[in-house]
Order: sequence, then structure tokens, then C-alpha cells
Amino acid sequence: MSATTILVAVWTYVATGSFWEALAWTVAVLIVLQIGYFVLVLRLIYRRAQDTAMSQDAVNPVPPLRRDVRL
Repeated sequence: MSATTILVAVWTYVATGSFWEALAWTVAVLIVLQIGYFVLVLRLIYRRAQDTAMSQDAVNPVPPLRRDVRL
């Protein structure tokens, strides 16, 4: 993320010669990257919840009769 941001900042500055335009593009890239990261994390959480819901049937709901407890 840092490398992409720096690359965009330098590239925009070299292409336009304007510090302010490079700053605007850099901020835009940071926002887009952060939104993309957030969406991917939400997708991972959603998939994990679906996988857990589907595998609930495989778990035995009856607890064991005795636990091995070491004191």
C-alpha cells in the first residue's frame, strides 16, 4: 500500500509538475485502497460465517459424558 501510494505520488508529480495535483491523486489512491481493503475483509468474514454455518451439521451437539480434568 505504501509502495503504491509513493509510486502514484511520484508519477503524478513527474507527469504534471504540480505538487497539489500529486497530493490530490495520492489521497484518492489511499481512499480507494482503504475501501478495497475494507471490502475484502468483509468478504472474508462473510465467507467464514457461511462456512461455519454449513459445517455446524458435522459437529456433534451432545457434550461428552466425562471430561478429563487435571489438577
